[in-house]
Amino acid sequence: MNKTLWIKVVAVSGALLVLFGAFAAHGLEGHLTFAQRATYDTAVFYHAVHTLALLSLLNLSINTFWLARAACCFVVGILVFCGSLYTLAITGISQLGMITPFGGVAFILGWLFLLLCTESVD
Repeated sequence: MNKTLWIKVVAVSGALLVLFGAFAAHGLEGHLTFAQRATYDTAVFYHAVHTLALLSLLNLSINTFWLARAACCFVVGILVFCGSLYTLAITGISQLGMITPFGGVAFILGWLFLLLCTESVD
């Protein structure tokens, strides 16, 4: 697992998280319905949780084979789950909701891959 690369990925994800959160708070205020704002806030929440999870993975010195896969799944989840929710909230294109679950599955796989990291530890 290339830590330098993953630090860059976490840094970009964190910067985008703050940017998207600020955009909602200042740029979208009054432009979204309550439901759209709730959708956007869900995306921000999962983006934050999984950016912090990515950062945490960098501090683990366990099975890097599964660790790298967990990290990749978290990134895919952020892009697909959060990305589709951000876009859905702003555009109202409901068909985007069809791809959101794939991002959720990526998040779940990431957590399960993290569990597999412990198989070679002890």
